[in-house]
Amino acid sequence: MNLDFNKLNGLIPAIIQDAQTNVVLMLGFMNEEAYQKTIETKNVTFYSRTKQRLWTKGETSGNFLQVVKILADCDNDTLLIKANPVGPACHTGAETCFDEKNKDSIWFLQYLQEFISRRFIEKPEGSYTTSLFAKGVNRMAQKVGEEAVETVIEATNGTDDNFIYEASDLIYHLIVLLTSKGYTIEDLAKELKKRHKE
Repeated sequence: MNLDFNKLNGLIPAIIQDAQTNVVLMLGFMNEEAYQKTIETKNVTFYSRTKQRLWTKGETSGNFLQVVKILADCDNDTLLIKANPVGPACHTGAETCFDEKNKDSIWFLQYLQEFISRRFIEKPEGSYTTSLFAKGVNRMAQKVGEEAVETVIEATNGTDDNFIYEASDLIYHLIVLLTSKGYTIEDLAKELKKRHKE
């Protein structure tokens, strides 16, 4: 990555985004040394303009930002860093420096889709998801049917806890089936959005 550190006197802005939820956590600045340290340690390190030194986010609080992916913008003078936060991102104790909530579980579906897509490509041994892909589309479709029936049974004659448990199984197996057919849960979202009328 050929970054341009010259525009802001040796610094570039770094936007930190939660790798799972896509919520923006904070903004900091990096010089070349901070950028290199971030790559080497896999923990986000900034250059403090007030203290005029490097500081790794979490070095005193333990609330590190563990790097997942680093992207540069089209001008190579701004970074987007996707990270997994260990604790609150803000020094005030807030989840983000913009005081937004960062615990919306709906984003986990996107993470799960990405995880299942990686399983489809990598097919690691000993993985339940891999074993489903190996059994073929007929077995995957059958599992979706089985989980749908179990969800209906729990909805009509079971407990709320078991209903949620079986419905979760249904969604998981549906994402596996979608992935095997070359689709994702985002394709379902697009279809539902297309149908939606305000």
